[in-house]
Amino acid sequence: MKKILVFAICALSLVACNDKKVQKDQFAEQLKDSLQSIITQKDTEINDLMGTLNDIDEGFRLINEAQNNVTVAKAGEGANRKQRIRENVQLIQQTMQKNREMIKKLQNQLKNGTIKSAQLQKMVESMTQQLQEKEQMIMRLREDLDSKDIKISELDETVANLNTDVNSLKEETAQKQEVINKQDKDLHTAWFVFGTKKELKEQRIIDGSRVLQSNFNKNYFTKIDIRVDKEIKLYSKSANLLTAHPASSYKLQKDASGQYVLTITNPEVFWSTSKYLVILVK
Repeated sequence: MKKILVFAICALSLVACNDKKVQKDQFAEQLKDSLQSIITQKDTEINDLMGTLNDIDEGFRLINEAQNNVTVAKAGEGANRKQRIRENVQLIQQTMQKNREMIKKLQNQLKNGTIKSAQLQKMVESMTQQLQEKEQMIMRLREDLDSKDIKISELDETVANLNTDVNSLKEETAQKQEVINKQDKDLHTAWFVFGTKKELKEQRIIDGSRVLQSNFNKNYFTKIDIRVDKEIKLYSKSANLLTAHPASSYKLQKDASGQYVLTITNPEVFWSTSKYLVILVK
C-alpha cells in the first residue's frame, strides 16, 4: 500500500512539473510574439517616417530646380520664355502644396506614433522654416515679374493661396494661444478660505470632521494665482490648516502683532495635493 502511495505522489509531482514547464514555454512564446510585434511596429513607423522625409527632401530639390529655371528664363530671350516661366512656376506651386501636406503628415506621425525623437522634431521645424522661406521667395518672384510686366495667373493663384494659408495659420495660432493661456491660467489657479468653525459650517465647507466633502459653497473661496500669491494673512492668533498640504512647502508663523501669516515656500508642492485651501481660525 505504501509503495502505491509513493508511486502516486511521484506521478502527481511529475505531472505538476510538466504543467509548469508547459506554462513557462507558453509564456515565453507569448512574450516573444509580443516583442516581435513591437519590433515590427517600430520598423513600420521608421520606414514611414523615412519615406515621408525623403518625399519632402525631393520636393525641396524640385522647387530649387524650378526656381533656378525661372531665373534663367527671366534673363533669356525668345517667344517661349513666358511659357517656360509659367511651367516652372506651376511646378513650384504644386510641389510646395505637396510639401505642406507631407510636413503636416510628418507632424501627425510624430505626434501619434510611438517614436519620440527630439532630432526628428528639429528636422520638422527646419523643414517648416524652409517652406516659409520658399513662400517668401514666391512673393518676391511675383513682385519681380510684375515689374517686368510678366503676368502669370498660376503665380497669382499661388500668392492668393499663401495669403489664405498665412491668415489661416494666424487664426489657428491665435486660437491655440488662447487655449494655452486658459490652460496655463487654470493650471496656476487655486482657491483659499479661512474662517471660524461656525462660518465654515454655514458654508458647508466642513461637516463634522469632514472637509470639502459635501456640496460646499465655492463662491465663499478667494481665487488666487499660485505663482504670485504666496502669502496669506489670517488676522487671527489661532490658525490650523484643515486641508492636506506637505509641511515642507509652507510656514505658518506669527507676525509682529501676534497674528498668523501663511507663507507658501514651494507653491508647486503645496498645491499638488489640492487646489483648495481651508484654514480654521478663531
